[in-house]
Amino acid sequence: MAVAMMQTPLQLRLQPRPPAVVAARHRRRLQSGFPPPNPRRGGGWCRCCANADAGKAQAQARRAYPYDEIEPRWQRHWEEHRTFRTPDIGHGLDTSKPKCYILDMFPYPSGAGLHVGHPLGYTATDILSRFKRMQGFNVLHPMGWDAFGLPAEQYAIETGTHPKITTERNINRFRSQLKSLGFSYDWDREISTTEPTYYKWTQWIFLQLLKRGLAYQAEVPVNWCPALGTVLANEEVIDGVSERGGHPVIRKPMRQWMLRITSYADRLLEDLDELDWPESIKEMQRNWIGRSEGAELEFSAVDKEGHDLGANLLVYTTRPDTIFGATYVVLAPEHSLLSSLISEEQRVHVEEYIELTARKSELERTDLQKEKTGVFSGSYAKNPATGEIVPIWVADYVLGSYGTGAIMAVPAHDSRDHEFALKYKLPIIKVVSPLNGNCDSEEAYADDGIMINSSSSSSGLNIDGMLSKDAALKVTEWVEANGFGKKKVNYKLRDWLFARQRYWGEPFPVIYRDDTNEMLPLQENQLPLTLPELDDFTPTGTGEPPLTKATDWVKTVEPLSGKPARRETSTMPQWAGSCWYYLRFMDPQNASMLVDKAKESYWGPVDIYVGGAEHSVLHLLYARFWHKVLYDIGVVSTKEPFKCLINQGLILGEVEYTAYRDNKGRWVSADSNSSLIDCYQEKVPADKVTKVGDHYVLKDDANIRLNARAYKMSKSRGNVINPDDVVSEYGADSLRLYEMFMGPLRDSKTWSTGGIEGVHRFLGRTWRLVVGTPLPDGSYGVGTTVTDEEPTLDQLRVLHKCIARVTEEIQETRFNTAISAMMEFVNAAYKWDTQPKSVIESFILLLSPFAPHMAEELWFRLGNSRSLAHEQFPEGKSEYLKESKLVLPVQINGKTRGTILVDKECSEDDAFQIAASDEKLSKYLTGKGIRKRIYVPGRILNVIPR
Repeated sequence: MAVAMMQTPLQLRLQPRPPAVVAARHRRRLQSGFPPPNPRRGGGWCRCCANADAGKAQAQARRAYPYDEIEPRWQRHWEEHRTFRTPDIGHGLDTSKPKCYILDMFPYPSGAGLHVGHPLGYTATDILSRFKRMQGFNVLHPMGWDAFGLPAEQYAIETGTHPKITTERNINRFRSQLKSLGFSYDWDREISTTEPTYYKWTQWIFLQLLKRGLAYQAEVPVNWCPALGTVLANEEVIDGVSERGGHPVIRKPMRQWMLRITSYADRLLEDLDELDWPESIKEMQRNWIGRSEGAELEFSAVDKEGHDLGANLLVYTTRPDTIFGATYVVLAPEHSLLSSLISEEQRVHVEEYIELTARKSELERTDLQKEKTGVFSGSYAKNPATGEIVPIWVADYVLGSYGTGAIMAVPAHDSRDHEFALKYKLPIIKVVSPLNGNCDSEEAYADDGIMINSSSSSSGLNIDGMLSKDAALKVTEWVEANGFGKKKVNYKLRDWLFARQRYWGEPFPVIYRDDTNEMLPLQENQLPLTLPELDDFTPTGTGEPPLTKATDWVKTVEPLSGKPARRETSTMPQWAGSCWYYLRFMDPQNASMLVDKAKESYWGPVDIYVGGAEHSVLHLLYARFWHKVLYDIGVVSTKEPFKCLINQGLILGEVEYTAYRDNKGRWVSADSNSSLIDCYQEKVPADKVTKVGDHYVLKDDANIRLNARAYKMSKSRGNVINPDDVVSEYGADSLRLYEMFMGPLRDSKTWSTGGIEGVHRFLGRTWRLVVGTPLPDGSYGVGTTVTDEEPTLDQLRVLHKCIARVTEEIQETRFNTAISAMMEFVNAAYKWDTQPKSVIESFILLLSPFAPHMAEELWFRLGNSRSLAHEQFPEGKSEYLKESKLVLPVQINGKTRGTILVDKECSEDDAFQIAASDEKLSKYLTGKGIRKRIYVPGRILNVIPR
């Protein structure tokens, strides 16, 4: 069922009256006896037409320059001439030139199309790409589609439309929107992960992983969503329900394909140091990998009388020095030995707890803010250092996927264990004392210190008085010598669960023999294994993937023996196609190999990679893993795929103003001392709001303070701004320029329609500076106002100062300040008597990466016959960047009384004459003799009168 969405003021202004409505109104007016239109009164059939004509005239008047004519014309020109096509090696590419590979993170083509937040990163990479081309670089700047995945399949299930049809429609919509913004992508290299010619190589990479033992199958607990019929990643589960659709999610064991990313953990960690990435992103990856050094210790399971139960529990700890403070053991609810350790008295309670835990994701279970829960197993374990019997508990804050799935709990020195022990009244024994002796007795002390209460005559272990690090080494040596454990390096990183029980994904290139269930990989010459056409791709309801319904496709034969076999019916996750797409852009048409070695060697790695910080861990980590595997087998020549990473900030919706009313409808100020709980909220239009100091208030009553907040754009809030509407009203160049002018690229920013109007006016001023004022009918002549005169020294200084600033700011991705520099240039140019062509041409080249449509049009009007896309970017000349004037402080009797503007080479006499004629300084000197003058060139002039 369609849901009516709140529209923004911009959308409402742009929404046309449906033609059928207009025609019906025309008929009604004529049938009611209204006279036909009078040409002398404007020729409109009715008032609605008259209003429409008036609105059109107002829009024409508001339009700062004819962007609606310019932009489509140059977009057609670029497409027809393939202006931004990057030739292949051996087919026109000059490999003696430096290269720059600039890439946007692979977009998923959703049905909603773009909103104005999406072009932020795309505009930044386009500016960099155009800039580098003009600097003489070979630039690779492609675009494609990460089009497999759950959203398309879910939409298909809801509407009955095949995901292939939906995906193609969405791609066409995205492509059209991106082209309307003038981005300089090489569309000849466009790829989609859903094309068999592409996923043939995704399947090929999987086979290489399989050959090297990096792909395997295992029974693992997964987030299973019965309604969606698929396994979900931890990040796709929020509060026990699916992020998409809000369906219940449970944990259940399933046989799944896994990728052994843990084999590359150390390399993934070590090679981060070589990357030009934000430090915060590198730290997130380090934390996700989570390398730690510690020990595995063995606790033997016993009953409450101390009788051996025949099971040994391995616990992993990074603090073996605290073993004397271990007062209980905790097992993960999914621990393999748990069922054999539950006492009959506790079985019902433990099984209920296990079932409850199965509904939680790992992220929820490990949330430090959540209240700790657990249940006693009914069994005990023997502490190997003390020989004491400690209880075995079951708690969801311990994960079966990390370490051994069991921990020794030391509540005096671990905050989670401390919170758990207090709740369940378990013993707390301090074994580490701070070096300074100061410690909050009510909190867990987790740092290093001096060991106390840490000796046992029965075990012979004594670490009292030792420093924590020394004690940890001694305990590790002791357990190894006595067979109770060993030194161990552990990782938080888990192997990658690489299967989804859904239809819309890459098929696995393997089969299973019916008689032996043996798994066999397909031969490489059998790729691609294409996805079968299915009319019914809904979940089976049994946990079996939808592909089981493609019975003719599932049934096959083993090629060598001819024996019956069946295909794998799970599909690869959406991450698969996006792990290596940057390589395919280098060689998108190659049917015989993933990427040509010469092309990869020239273009790799990606020089600048731009995308959202939400992909900081999984996508980047998975892509780095695959790249290292491909490096090991000789497919790629670099250890890392992405040299420099830039995360653009979010663009939030326009500020929303909220007021409060009480139950009688009276306004209540947001800072009122009275409770606002009983009040209802009401949105206030921006034109009813004014700012007083740091706060927003009602225009009609400044005593009523409002809440003002910008939210992330979403359909549910109705605050999405469609770039198509902005382009229609202001032009693509205005949108591009505004998004770069809003603030630093990496910061989050708030959308303001008023802000884009300011940038639009700047472009209008730039247009009129070159073209002149409009004719009486609103159109512009074909010529320009520039002259062939030689520029003055002042004009050259203004120009080259602008060139130097814009060049530096683009290189440092400070696009907002680059635009400020160009605005300063235009302000200065309006004060000149003439606009020399050589100066204006250079400025247009500076402007072109930011506002390419206008720049191309102005370049053409100045008499240039070809696109400026490959013209040389201007270079600032040092002789024009030196300041010829300086501000010189002037003192009278040693006290600063003012300043004067002088030439850098100004003599003492000239400086004194300028000071004496200065209106402010002359009153101190007129009619007085001069006893002494002290002049330090470029620094100060001190005059001492008699």
